[in-house]
Amino acid sequence: MAQDKVLSVNNLQINFKTDNGILKAVRNISFDLNRGETLCIVGESGSGKSVTSKAIMGILANNAIIENGNIMYRGENLLEVSEDEFYKIRGHKIGMIFQDPLSSLNPIVRIGKQITEAMMINSDKLKIMYHDLISDDLIRYKNTLAKMNIEIANERKKLEAFIAETKAKENVSSAEKAADKKAIQERKAAFKEFEKKTRASYENKAKELKAVLEETQKKAKQQVKEYKEQVTAEHKARLAELEKKLEASGETEEARVKEEIEREKLAYINKLKITKAEAKKRAIAIMREVGIPDPEKRFKQYPFEFSGGMRQRIVIAIALTASPEILICDEPTTALDVTIQAQILELINRIKAERNLSCIFITHDLGVVANMADRVAVMYAGKIVEYGTAEEIFYDPKHPYTWALLSSIPDVDSKEKLEAIPGTPPNMIYPPKGDAFAARSRYAMNIDYREEPPMYKVTDTHYAATWLLDPHAPKVEMPKIVSERIRISLEEDKKDE
Repeated sequence: MAQDKVLSVNNLQINFKTDNGILKAVRNISFDLNRGETLCIVGESGSGKSVTSKAIMGILANNAIIENGNIMYRGENLLEVSEDEFYKIRGHKIGMIFQDPLSSLNPIVRIGKQITEAMMINSDKLKIMYHDLISDDLIRYKNTLAKMNIEIANERKKLEAFIAETKAKENVSSAEKAADKKAIQERKAAFKEFEKKTRASYENKAKELKAVLEETQKKAKQQVKEYKEQVTAEHKARLAELEKKLEASGETEEARVKEEIEREKLAYINKLKITKAEAKKRAIAIMREVGIPDPEKRFKQYPFEFSGGMRQRIVIAIALTASPEILICDEPTTALDVTIQAQILELINRIKAERNLSCIFITHDLGVVANMADRVAVMYAGKIVEYGTAEEIFYDPKHPYTWALLSSIPDVDSKEKLEAIPGTPPNMIYPPKGDAFAARSRYAMNIDYREEPPMYKVTDTHYAATWLLDPHAPKVEMPKIVSERIRISLEEDKKDE
């Protein structure tokens, strides 16, 4: 039975323009996120995990260059949508929890206001209705312009990067300088021609879409007007009916009819906008859902009055206010102690199950995701080096980097000494040739320093990019500490059955 994919990342390649050169942060990664599952992306700092999540959220830094790939969500490439559409997606469809709850919250604004802020910004229901009616045509028009601007911006960034790299050359001869100058002029001319052709190709299509949008806007305004008139007429008729009922009522019924009148007035207002009272009611319900005790009282407090764990619960509550279908958790337990960490992980698991959320969980610690992950993607130096189900990654790991991560997790049952990963990750301005992990791996072969390994298929769901899986490679056993932990874990599982 085919899995229901909610998000698909394909051959994503992201670079950053820096003063020292072009940094290759994400290098041709691909993965899918299925409905209701948790995909954990694991790796050391600088491996490209957070850059990937920011690309999905559309919050990459200005110096980012998307060289290749796409991020498909509901049939659209998130790398090409306009900011207008991303405004509807970010937070509303795809929510994000950041690793430091204190920096995610405004220290001088009460918690309640921070939770209800998004609801109050979108409180005008008539305005929301109007935008929903024109949404498809607006998005088509804006996306066309966005695609044009993105294509031009990406080419401009490539041109700027080429100029920067060319000018940064040292000990260049006069002939080489002249050649470089000519090359820069040719690239500039090619860019101008590209920009001219790109604008021309999009112009006519944008003009047609704008005409359709303007017609849709007229119809939408009329529909909103008719809806408001209908709701108002029904409200006035109901009020008139209740007023007559009030005049004819005796002393015993008068209080009840007055209450009905107040309820009718409130119901009318709630059809047109979200009131502060309604927003507060929703916020308190979400605070209770994420396990904050006495939410009515805590609603009025400031972030400094909460512990680290409670602040993270508040951040989770804010992420849940718009009921997203995808939740990205970027190391949400890093700043918390182990006990609170376990509580937050349990909370995320519970909410995910109750709301049928799809979750991308980013961490540097494989131990954290052991009881959360359905599938795991292990990243190193901007690439996914191993990809499989949680069971496959924990019980049958194949890549030396995955072995190294598993070897460094503290374990009360294992008597083996923990192994630190030697060396440091490579400088991705100058990515190494071959397998990026080779310089730190005791299992590296000569070929690891010459050629990048392909992604070998272990099973239909398990893949690893290591030359150790090549049929011609010598047989290598995983570290004793890893095999011992797997043995102990399997024995415990048999006892529990």
